[in-house]
This record gives sequence, structure tokens and C-alpha cells, in this order.
Amino acid sequence: MGVGILGTGAYVPERVVTNDAINELVPDAPAEWILRRTGIVTRRWAAPDQATSDLAASAAARALEAAGLGVDRIGYLIVCTSTGDSPQPPTACLVQNRIAAYSAACLDVNVVCAGFVYGLELARSLVAANPGTHALVIGADVYSRILDFADRRTAVLLGDGAGAVVVGEVPDGHGVLATDLHSYGQAAGLIKVVAGGSRVPATARTVAEGGHFFTMQGRAVRDFVIDNLPPLLEKLVTRVGHAFADVDCFVPHQANVVLLDELVRRCSFRDTARTALVADRFGNLGSASVPVALDDAVRSGGITGGDLVLLSGFGGGMSIGNSLLRWSA
Repeated sequence: MGVGILGTGAYVPERVVTNDAINELVPDAPAEWILRRTGIVTRRWAAPDQATSDLAASAAARALEAAGLGVDRIGYLIVCTSTGDSPQPPTACLVQNRIAAYSAACLDVNVVCAGFVYGLELARSLVAANPGTHALVIGADVYSRILDFADRRTAVLLGDGAGAVVVGEVPDGHGVLATDLHSYGQAAGLIKVVAGGSRVPATARTVAEGGHFFTMQGRAVRDFVIDNLPPLLEKLVTRVGHAFADVDCFVPHQANVVLLDELVRRCSFRDTARTALVADRFGNLGSASVPVALDDAVRSGGITGGDLVLLSGFGGGMSIGNSLLRWSA
């Protein structure tokens, strides 16, 4: 048997935030500038009483329903997030309690926007080593709480959401065919939140200075992705005897529409593979980007049984995670 995805689910908050609404918070970011630079039209932000675990639990319930599995069948619960409810306990344990997955071992994975692919590979390994088990992998983030509205480069990009998959055994030749994970610690400073950890503990001063806001060197991140990701994707696909032309659906991290357009062009996917796109509606969802886009593609009929599906997460660390799957009906 192979190991693959049995069901997908997603949840985005009800609040729709338009570019005009962002402009009210970020005066030097007109709506037309946001659209031209990012391709994002709207994004979703969590309600004041919603945290990451709330979004994650809703996505998890939908994935379990799609997989036709009861929560008692879940042996591992992995939450991929860089905006957990709090530093401790693990957000995964909060989700466990919310959905009553009391048979599951729980852990968080923080690889920022690449987190979901890392979590998926961890789940695949656990299920392969323990036949008959199932894992629930959730990518969830609430970035609206750590945005600096004085920085138009980042404040216009990010939204909130959660996506989930149930991982288990699938017919031989299907499921995860290959995965590559890459880390580039020498570029760790490109995406970060400076304060709140053991290096720079939270104080009144760090709050006043904005040390808890998300920061990103946008141009350098763009160059990192365009320079490093296409050859890594090609290496993964060719390693299992395929070519880019064989890929039926490309599901990338939803950094922004403009970057994804360039990435698709560099990989020559435009005329061959469908690209799952939700960034125009939901913005950059962090760890939730890949699973939300995947669920959207599955539910809209963009992915069907037998399709070759390429997942790609990339972001802080810097980190890259790519996974090639043969989709099982």
C-alpha cells in the first residue's frame, strides 16, 4: 500500500477585507497599487474571538467528513503554524480537545509557510511505519494579529485561514511518490518576528517598538524563491521518472498572485498543468496556503483520481518543501 491523502477540508473566516479597507489602515497603499503589485483582491481576517485553533478545528472537521472517518481513528494530529494560540501548550493539543481526538498524539510544526508540506511528510512517515493508522495534518495561521500597518510591503498581503488533510493508506502506486525538504538558515533574517522568544523576551519596550510584528524583505524573498524553487521542483519530478509536462495540478504556497504567475512561467506550467489559485480571494495564508488551495482544487473538480499533483511550500527559515503525489480516488 501507498500512503496518501484520504480527504481534504478548509476554513476561512467570514470577514472579507477588501483592498479599499486595507487602504484605510495603510494610507500609502491605494487599492489599485495593491492589486497591481500583488494580484490580491480580498483576504479573510479572523473575528476577535477566533484564534488559530478555532480555524484549525473547523478545517479538521471538514477533512474528516470528506475522508469518511470518525475522529477516533486519528492516531496523530499535527498542526503546522507560526501563529499558535500561545507559546505553550501546543496548538495541536487545543485542537485535539476541540474535536475530541483523544486517541491522537499531538504536536506543532513551525516551518512558517512551508510548514504544511513538512507536516505532510512527517505524517506519511508515521503512517508508513505504523500500518493501519491515520494522521490529521492541519496548516493554520492568523496573521492579521501580527501585521504592522506602517509597513505596506507586508500588511497588504496576509490573511487568516486553515486547511487540513487526513493521511492514510491508499492503493499501491498512489499517494505520496516523493518529497524533498530544504532549509537555508543563512537566509533566516528575510522573514521573521523579532520579539517574544528567549532571544528577545516580551517586554513593554518590545511591544512599543513593534517587535512582535511580522517582517519580510519582500524583494529578497522573491529573488530567493525564483532562483531556488524551479530547479528543486524539476529535480523532484524527474527523480521519480516524470517531467513538468506530466504534472496535472500545481499547488503552490499562495505568496501573492504576481509571484505565482512568474513561478508558473519559470516552470513552464502555464500550458500544461492547472495551478491551484486562491491568493486573489484569500491572500497569503501562511501555513494554510497549500492545504486551502488543495481543498479548493479538489472540491472544484480541479483534481481527480489518477492526477499527478505537485505541492510546494516556501517561506521563513528560509524553507522549502515540495511533494509529488498520485491522487487516489
